[in-house]
Amino acid sequence: MRLLIVGSLEGHISTAGQIAISRGAKVAHVDSIDEALAIVRSGQGAELLFVDIKLNVGDLVTRLAAERISIPVVSCGIGANADAAVAAIKQGAKEYIPLPPDPELIAAVLEAVAAEKHTMVHRDPALTTVLAFADQIAPSDASVLITGESGTGKELMARYVHAKSKRGAQNFVAVNCAAIPENLLESELFGHEKGAFTGAVARRIGRFEEAHGGTLLLDEISEMHPRLQAKLLRAVQEREIDRVGGTKPIKVDVRLLATSNRNLEEAVNNGDFREDLFFRLNVVNLRLPALRERPLDIPMLAEHFIDKYSLSNDKVGLTISDEAMEMLSRHSWRGNVRELENTMHRAVLLAQGEEITADTISLNMSESLAPNPISAVLPAAPAAPIDEIANFIGRTVAEVERDLIIDTLQHCLGNRTHAANILGISIRTLRNKLKLYSGDGVPVPMPGDAENRTQY
Repeated sequence: MRLLIVGSLEGHISTAGQIAISRGAKVAHVDSIDEALAIVRSGQGAELLFVDIKLNVGDLVTRLAAERISIPVVSCGIGANADAAVAAIKQGAKEYIPLPPDPELIAAVLEAVAAEKHTMVHRDPALTTVLAFADQIAPSDASVLITGESGTGKELMARYVHAKSKRGAQNFVAVNCAAIPENLLESELFGHEKGAFTGAVARRIGRFEEAHGGTLLLDEISEMHPRLQAKLLRAVQEREIDRVGGTKPIKVDVRLLATSNRNLEEAVNNGDFREDLFFRLNVVNLRLPALRERPLDIPMLAEHFIDKYSLSNDKVGLTISDEAMEMLSRHSWRGNVRELENTMHRAVLLAQGEEITADTISLNMSESLAPNPISAVLPAAPAAPIDEIANFIGRTVAEVERDLIIDTLQHCLGNRTHAANILGISIRTLRNKLKLYSGDGVPVPMPGDAENRTQY
């Protein structure tokens, strides 16, 4: 995680930087918006910007957007000032952090933005075999195609391979090919020269150059347009790229990893993906098994996520009941590890005592009761007690949803980005709902607000 601090932060640069460093971030500092833009254009890069609210945050956000640079901006200012927070959000900041900086709040923002993990939690032989193979091929510079269903941890596996490689101390750069429009992806990958197209106000280093000496991950490469696949093929073959608007090729030294949740061989047969590019990328194939194929990992992962979110929500020592664990083991996990993580995060937030019970866990029951080696010998999950069901009788869906959103936001210390990730909704949707609640007179937690909310 690379954090760039912009401005003086009212003299709290050192404190904020030390907190971020203690959470695993690499921190740099510049004084002005122009210097920050020069840094991100140069390929030195940043994955998150902390910007002093005294600077023109709106101007920075506008200029980043104009140059098609997607980096989250978090505004920082003295005190939990509601007006300052609102002003920062209106200017385009993702969040507002009050100063002096709170370690847990900064940790929540870093986690929400970067979502980086460094270990593969596992026990099941199905994944142990894959990791052993990954250990074997990681030291080479061979291209690797990582396949598997959504939520199985393909990017995490890519980071694992990078960390085990000879390039582990160098940059790991990830590009989501599905999230960037085709007409912008070329500039994102290869960079551009000043004036190459409308909006190219300065030279910008692309992801290939940023990853020079390290590893470049092309996430969801199956979504790349065939026209751009041809240019990518040249980069893979020749190890050189051309910036958009450039006049000479640039040599690059990168190890390429790619992921896909689609069958690329089928895409090749359908004419949607170049066969020659497929063979260049598929030197080694790592297929990640779905969570239902590695049932022994479910209890271990569940306890891992409970520990993780208990710590960040002041619920240390929280345990899970046998009935709840059986319920998790019986679920089919269509969303794989990502779905399990979100489920356990919600369970930690909603747990009333010192134990997560089956009643606390919210699952899509139409996907439950899927047969697997464990569930075949497990009894049916217990039904929710009558008293628990009675708590919802007479209340509208909107009221229950409101309480869940406010509770989640409260546990996230008012952090909108973190709460939206937990709830599985977009930050825009969350803000629209909070605006509606505020208009109805419902107290909405602000960033840094850890007080108990009024019950309804």
